[in-house]
Amino acid sequence: MTSPRSGGGLSATAMTHIKEIFLDREFGIRKEFWSRYTDKGNRVEQDSIRMANQILDWGLTEEIIQKPQERYSNDYVVGKMDVLTDWMLADVKSSWDGTTFPWFYTSVPNKDYEYQLQGYMWLTGHESASLVYCLSDTPEDMVNDEIRRELWKNKMIGEDDEIEEFVRAKHEFSRIPTHFRVKEFVIHRDDKIIESMKVRIEECREYYESLYDVIK
Repeated sequence: MTSPRSGGGLSATAMTHIKEIFLDREFGIRKEFWSRYTDKGNRVEQDSIRMANQILDWGLTEEIIQKPQERYSNDYVVGKMDVLTDWMLADVKSSWDGTTFPWFYTSVPNKDYEYQLQGYMWLTGHESASLVYCLSDTPEDMVNDEIRRELWKNKMIGEDDEIEEFVRAKHEFSRIPTHFRVKEFVIHRDDKIIESMKVRIEECREYYESLYDVIK
């Protein structure tokens, strides 16, 4: 959605992303999309939703929490919502560690997520949505991987109690009261933003089509 500093049109980042989509859809050439950050997010997603449900009093049952996400789409956007009921819409982000949680933010830390939730409201008809960051414990096997990575980075072999303590402090949070580990940002539907998304998507589609001529 960001425009280049020189004026209107697509940013270099947007054009690069569209080229990646083009190669994927036309030729099956895809960048591998995996990282320890997304892996943790997938593995602790339901734990984070339970934490948010408890602190924010969402009133979700375990059945709702475990319900498979449905895919929604219109002519412009596609989305799968973490939490969708008649009374609420939410997307839950599980922070990688204690240094990436938005402790002191008073507004949405990442503008991309605001557009994401505008898209979700567009798809579902909801007038507001919650963007919620949760600081859930990192799974033990991932913590052990981080300890090994830190030992290697510091050129150390074997065990080191100080490094293990350092890593665990970043990834294990039972010492911190739960209400400090849930951060909610409420976003209200903005039809002007949605209209601007439509315009930008059409620009993206035109650029996509132009890539056929570029590669010939």
